[in-house]
Amino acid sequence: MRYFYEDLSEIHVIAAGSLLEFALGKVKSFPVGRIQFYYLYPFNFQEYLTALGNEPLKEAFDRVPVAKSAHNSLLETFHRYAIIGGMPEILDTYLADGNMSQLSQIYDSIWETYKSDIEKYAQNKTEEKVIRHILNTAPNFLDERVKYQNFGNSNYRSREVSEAMKSIDAAGLIKLIYPTTALLPPIQTDFKKSPRLQFLDAGIVNNIRSIQGNLLNINDLSKAYKGALIPHIITQELISLNLEKQVKPNFWVRDKGYASAEVDLVYSFNNYIIPIEIKSGSTGTLKSLHQFINRTDHDYAVRIYGGEYNVQHQKTPEGKSYKLMNLPYYLGTKIPEYLDYFLKNY
Repeated sequence: MRYFYEDLSEIHVIAAGSLLEFALGKVKSFPVGRIQFYYLYPFNFQEYLTALGNEPLKEAFDRVPVAKSAHNSLLETFHRYAIIGGMPEILDTYLADGNMSQLSQIYDSIWETYKSDIEKYAQNKTEEKVIRHILNTAPNFLDERVKYQNFGNSNYRSREVSEAMKSIDAAGLIKLIYPTTALLPPIQTDFKKSPRLQFLDAGIVNNIRSIQGNLLNINDLSKAYKGALIPHIITQELISLNLEKQVKPNFWVRDKGYASAEVDLVYSFNNYIIPIEIKSGSTGTLKSLHQFINRTDHDYAVRIYGGEYNVQHQKTPEGKSYKLMNLPYYLGTKIPEYLDYFLKNY
């Protein structure tokens, strides 16, 4: 790579491959400053709309704020995207004829290939077994925070599971999303607290759990996985926005005895940390978000739900006034643009 950079700079070299991070970790002499990294993720919803080729719907999606007349069509389209996910081969096959019945075999092949690949990079036989166990059982823990000790009803110790999880995280198959207790920027990740699991792609998880058919009959996906599916997809959407560096979102926790709270996501924007709750119910159920608002120095909050876009003026039970921007599920990739609009206009 140094040779190409210095003597044949007109030739652009792309290095790609399965679990490239592990391969590069074995390189003894790395040409610092001569390499630029880009990170590829499954299609997000914005890219899915482009793949569909529905220009009017894509134009409606790109308008800020989104028109009410486009809401039902966008929500219905997002519902299908949330079920099948964003893996390129899956989308290519599905968009060819709209038939979901043939996708399961492709999902299985992708996931088995990933599992086989990462086991090759295990440090020893024990870690290989732990990695295999995690990948086989982790889809059952999407709706709860992770405890390393005896993970998945195993006899593995906390350190064994932790080290294996770090390898899986580095591979990008299952990321560890950690909480923060911060109320002011910068967001500081608390690695001592239990993380959530974030799979590479929601469609893969849906297939592993064999629930895609059931999801087709659910009107509000916020109820799937005990409420974990939509937060998983919104987190996946936010991760996909960073192509030149690996950035993982945080959720917010307050562990103070009787007053514990957990906000689904927090987002740093314009010197604020904005709380983002993902709910289907009324604003009165936003107990954790209210705890965050009561303690922060600003009055902006976001709820992501199955309804239409709007902004409401609300009060916490303690009496603090705040502005709540309600975003439909399908606007996950648009959160930065809508926050900009929100803060400038309200």
